[in-house]
Amino acid sequence: MKMLRFRSPSLSSLALELQCTVRLLDDSEISCSIQRDTKGQFLVDHVCNHYSLLEKDYFGIRYVDPDKQRHWLDPSKPVVKQMKCQQPYTMCFRVKFYPQEPIKIKEELTRYLLYLQLKRDVYHGRLLCPFADAAYLGACIVQAELGDYDPEEHPADYISDFKLFPKQSLKLERKIMEIHQNELRGQCPSLAELNLLQRAHTLDTYGVDPHPCKDFTGSTAFLGFTARGFVVFQGNKRIHLLKWADVSKFKFEGKTFYVIGVQREKLVLTFHTSTPAACKHLWKCGVENQAFYKCAKSSQIKTVSSSSIFFKGSRFRYSGRVAKEVIEASSKIQRDPPVVHRCQFGQSRSFTSLSHKQLIMNMEPLLPALSSSRESRDSSADNGLSALKDCVHLSPLKPSVTPEEAEMEEMLNFSQERREDEASQRTRVDEDRREIHVDSEDDTSGGAHTISDTAYSPCASLVPTPVEEAQGGLELLFQSPARLLKELHADPDMQRELQAERQREAEREAFRQSLCSPSSGRQQMQACLRSAARLVLMATGLLMILLPLLLVLLESDLDISFLHDIRQTPEFEQFHYEYYCPLRRWFLCKLQIMTEHLSGNE
Repeated sequence: MKMLRFRSPSLSSLALELQCTVRLLDDSEISCSIQRDTKGQFLVDHVCNHYSLLEKDYFGIRYVDPDKQRHWLDPSKPVVKQMKCQQPYTMCFRVKFYPQEPIKIKEELTRYLLYLQLKRDVYHGRLLCPFADAAYLGACIVQAELGDYDPEEHPADYISDFKLFPKQSLKLERKIMEIHQNELRGQCPSLAELNLLQRAHTLDTYGVDPHPCKDFTGSTAFLGFTARGFVVFQGNKRIHLLKWADVSKFKFEGKTFYVIGVQREKLVLTFHTSTPAACKHLWKCGVENQAFYKCAKSSQIKTVSSSSIFFKGSRFRYSGRVAKEVIEASSKIQRDPPVVHRCQFGQSRSFTSLSHKQLIMNMEPLLPALSSSRESRDSSADNGLSALKDCVHLSPLKPSVTPEEAEMEEMLNFSQERREDEASQRTRVDEDRREIHVDSEDDTSGGAHTISDTAYSPCASLVPTPVEEAQGGLELLFQSPARLLKELHADPDMQRELQAERQREAEREAFRQSLCSPSSGRQQMQACLRSAARLVLMATGLLMILLPLLLVLLESDLDISFLHDIRQTPEFEQFHYEYYCPLRRWFLCKLQIMTEHLSGNE
């Protein structure tokens, strides 16, 4: 681990040093010491200097608060004010903004870090895709990690050592091996990583950091922000896609999140999060992504309010560069490419964790999107083979296989591989058609669009508000309003509060009824007269105090601008010579007479 000491000119702050640990994309860690006034940009720069990374605007640092709510570290604010957990601080270095076109990334180092992030997205179920795309992505990962297939070094089931997907079937492993051994042979790691980026950025779930929500019907949905716009996933479909040009504003109030857009007419989408903190985090992510992908220059970014009332709600402004500026800056990089230190398969710290970690999943069974007799036979055969493979892994003894069973298995494998080839060809034809008609699809993006054969359901332990599946999973975040209301009414304290509220409401209703009765008309008139008399007395008292005070100030020698202006007016001069001076002479004469009378008596 590398240690870095950040010093401040303040001598008092030098003694207050805090330890920070940043976990990188390959699960390695670096540590540094910060002070209480150190801003988040220092940590970002520290990690980028560790990598010698110049294209750093795509990345950010993420942390989790004590309530298990994830946040992005704000570079413009002190780290200590953002972190609410106990020391030492632990954070993660992740991709924050996914490049819309990875081919425009200038340096291989940046592409490698994006590859590591996408590899994590694939494994944790965030980058969900059809079977053919999943097999190709898995083959690219294997080619980048292992290189070319060598029958002398690699066993028959070498793909099973890779834990690439949340649910990795035997059928998928065989397809990955087929692509790895044939299509990707001869590719170096950087080329295999680039092929993965090129295929991944065409998927609907590319760049999606899923936020679990409930729609107005109470159904669970996952919201995300991509380079294309705002997306909503339900089941295995993308039910909404609002391009950034069609998104007007994001708003939130409590647990309710609003998306205001224009698609042929004004559109308002409403979603409900589990906590107000999750809703605010969702709103900030939307504001940042909209500014990064939509604005042409960072000078066009404005401070956004979460409410229409200027003194209510939260205010936030994205302070970084936008996508177009990042691409222009990347094109101007002129230096020798830095050395990329790749973490090999056997040396990867994440391999052990990925192989043996028991993930908390919220996955539905792998069911085909279209049911047919032929596909059901394929799925049943795959389930049998998968169960057989599980038995082999769990049992130390290998079961005996008769020659007839071996021959039957070979025939089954041959027929299955043939069906897979036909399916892959049909999939490629469908992909070509989809690429040809991509514009027409974007025009009708408001409708549902199937993204995979399985439901979009990333790991419950890795969604923005992690919840253990043993404790109820995502359903624990969104309990029904009727159930919550029933539980509240069953509480004795709540019963007493409700009874007190009913009594207060009854008293207010009785008072309103008494005011509306005819017998109280005289009392209302008397009350109005008393109020008017009190108002007249208060006004008279104020005049009796303020007028003499103003007169004394005007006749004094105070040189104040507004008093000087009043003295220059003709009305004041007339009042001074006709009323004030005679009154003062009369008052002084009376005072002199009284003084002489008192002195004569003495």
